[in-house]
Amino acid sequence: MAGTGAGFAGFTSFWPLMAIAFVGTLNPSSGDVSVFLPLEHARLAGAAGGHERTALFARYSVLGASCAALGALAAAVPQWLPAHAGISRIDALRAMFLLYGAVGLAVWWLYRGPSDERSGTHAESAPLGPSRGVVVRLAALFSVDAFAGGLVVNSLLALWLLERFGLTLAQTGVFFFWAGLLSAGSQLAAPWVARRIGLLNTMVFTHIPANVCLVLAALSSHMHVALGLLLVRSALSQMDVPTRTAYVMAVVTPAERPAAASFTAVPRSLAAALSPTLSGLLFAAGWISVPLVACGLLKTAYDLTLLVACRRDALRDH
Repeated sequence: MAGTGAGFAGFTSFWPLMAIAFVGTLNPSSGDVSVFLPLEHARLAGAAGGHERTALFARYSVLGASCAALGALAAAVPQWLPAHAGISRIDALRAMFLLYGAVGLAVWWLYRGPSDERSGTHAESAPLGPSRGVVVRLAALFSVDAFAGGLVVNSLLALWLLERFGLTLAQTGVFFFWAGLLSAGSQLAAPWVARRIGLLNTMVFTHIPANVCLVLAALSSHMHVALGLLLVRSALSQMDVPTRTAYVMAVVTPAERPAAASFTAVPRSLAAALSPTLSGLLFAAGWISVPLVACGLLKTAYDLTLLVACRRDALRDH
């Protein structure tokens, strides 16, 4: 993160920036796709069980979503600085990358604290064994979901809002702030919903209405209607994040958890990396709403397939 921030602040040519983006940690969405994610999931899964595990993952996701919302609000700073601090817009943008690098150094300092050896929570890990079949199927399904989500990452959604309704960077930052807060609140409610209808039903039946809202927003010609639908989507679409993680950790043995977390996270990251290119081509061709519609339809297909596949596995195991 520190190197990526410094590189984007210092270079001005396209190809050096492209190389830094490829090997660095720049992420076009607000989610975490780092190497640390599966390790964090495995460690958190061992700290609680049952519904408490879902609640723990919800708190973990809520904190991340809340910080992402604040980061979105801070995206308005480069537009504010030239008018009030007397610096150019490009220098203000470079300063934001330096701030990103500084956050990376702060994260490095925080990571020095937790230690398996000092906390006594070190557990044996093992490659996928008896759970391999179900993890492979989940990884394939999650990849479809991630590919669909990559069609409408925040950076592309910001471009869509600019092209379709003329929203400025500051206005878009405020929108993403409120969307992030709604997302955080929904993830906090996810354990309560999961206790009543189950992990799988929470993952599916909150996702489908969110997908419908995305498609309707893409087809709307009125800015306030589209923004309202996107906010409703934000209030529903991320409830599956803590429940999905808790579900994966629940269907594997404790020793398989690090491997299962990696095996489901890595294909998701690769799938999500492919689809923004397709969205960029569609944007360039003038079909700016097609990625949003495709995302909603693909995610709905994923939800229905996940529901059928997991229920079939449960009936067979029973």
